[in-house]
Amino acid sequence: MKAFATLLDHLSYTPSRNGKVALLSAYFRSTPDPDRGYALAALTDSLKLSFPVRKTVLSLASQHISAELFKLSRDYVGDSAETLALIWPDRQLSEAPLISEVFDRLTAARRMDFEGMVAGWLDRLDANGRWALLKFITGGLRTGVSARLTKVALGQAFGKNVEDVEQVWHGLTPPYTALFEWFENRATLPDFKDAPIFRPMMLSHPLEAGDLANLDPHHYQVEWKWDGIRVQVSCRLESSKIYSRTGEDIGASFPELSNLNINATLDGELLVRRDGDVAPFQDLQQRLNRKSVTKKMLGDYPVFVRLYDALDIDGEDLRMLPLRQRRARLEAWVHKAKPQWADLSEIILPQSLEELKIVWSTTREDSIEGLMLKHLNSAYVAGRPKGLWWKWKRASLTADCVMIYAQRGSGKRSSFYSDYTFAAWDETKSPRELVPVGKAYSGFTDEELKRLDHFVRHNTTKKFGPVRQVSPSLVLEVAFDAVQRSGRHKSGVAMRFPRISRIRWDKPADEADTIETIHQLIR
Repeated sequence: MKAFATLLDHLSYTPSRNGKVALLSAYFRSTPDPDRGYALAALTDSLKLSFPVRKTVLSLASQHISAELFKLSRDYVGDSAETLALIWPDRQLSEAPLISEVFDRLTAARRMDFEGMVAGWLDRLDANGRWALLKFITGGLRTGVSARLTKVALGQAFGKNVEDVEQVWHGLTPPYTALFEWFENRATLPDFKDAPIFRPMMLSHPLEAGDLANLDPHHYQVEWKWDGIRVQVSCRLESSKIYSRTGEDIGASFPELSNLNINATLDGELLVRRDGDVAPFQDLQQRLNRKSVTKKMLGDYPVFVRLYDALDIDGEDLRMLPLRQRRARLEAWVHKAKPQWADLSEIILPQSLEELKIVWSTTREDSIEGLMLKHLNSAYVAGRPKGLWWKWKRASLTADCVMIYAQRGSGKRSSFYSDYTFAAWDETKSPRELVPVGKAYSGFTDEELKRLDHFVRHNTTKKFGPVRQVSPSLVLEVAFDAVQRSGRHKSGVAMRFPRISRIRWDKPADEADTIETIHQLIR
């Protein structure tokens, strides 16, 4: 646990990508099995421990500090695990536990024994070790390291190709002994070609104005960019999986896509269909991240997959074929299989750049997110190779809103008020009043964050724990991709991906937009 704690600490204070890769590589080379395997699982969010986090942390904290003082301390620190690690007495009674010891005992323990075990481990560690222990068992490491970067570091550590790692990743389980045996040339790479595993997805680059001028539409496959979630349907006859773009198995939320009885790996967009039309993303959100789905929900929010590409069909790997050939194979497969759960993405055939721009300009009124441009000769390459696939999203909508609440951030932002709730004027009231329309925590620079935090601290009118109500005097220009009607919000609207576009220090709050103005942006 000491080496893992040191790794997490150094990762937290290392801003550069190359620096993080070097730290991870050194750790995996020097740490023995199975500890490095469990650490790898924690870093890639693949470690699934059933653990009563909040109850255990609060109970342990109550042994050393009052509930109110812990709450105040947590509000300042910004993280419950870190707060408990700091207030726990520094005893270090015996040798620090191994990661494998922690994992093995937790998975075998009864729930009533969790608290005593954790307390015993905390007594064996220093503050940094206690923090790492709590992060390990509760998840959410927040070290600025993605699963992809961790796999890149693994490849560099042992001189292996990261694409090979991702190819077999979803057939492996912690502590990844078979993977490390291959890394150290003690075994061959595991073969899961007959299993419905995740194949790394090919991603696109945002299209900028300068890029567009150099494109010939005749060399690209142009498709609508639908507002759902990108998925991969991986099937081997009686075994089917549906994965998110990051490789997460999301099949539990979409049981109607299990048992498809096909032999193919297909790339597409998961959407809700109602009366023959694609429903708004807000409808799909009702189905996301659910461990179980009711019969009513299946009927109210029926999903299907709009197919974009084929990675393999009937055991033949198609990824190295040019897109024009993969599309032909996909069309032939759909014509033969006639899947009730899927259809084909439409191909658009603009004859010039000017015609392409006209098509793009219609996407908002048709409730489409934009266009995709894919080079007809492109192979299906994992990652985001530049120049092959482009996404041309419709222009963002904006509204001038008034900040009314601010909340502390987490991690590196735990000392700043960085999460802002904003409102618009409801002129149906007399007198008119501000009604919340959204919340955002991105879109501003570090310098702007400092100014916003200063504003919050000097304009607070009420405090509610970590949340402050501020005087309604600062206007924020909020950008968002779309807005839908919502019965769950007092304002009657829900914004899609809101972020702070500009801070209007110059604009009076009385001149901010109204609810009616935002309603007019719907569809």
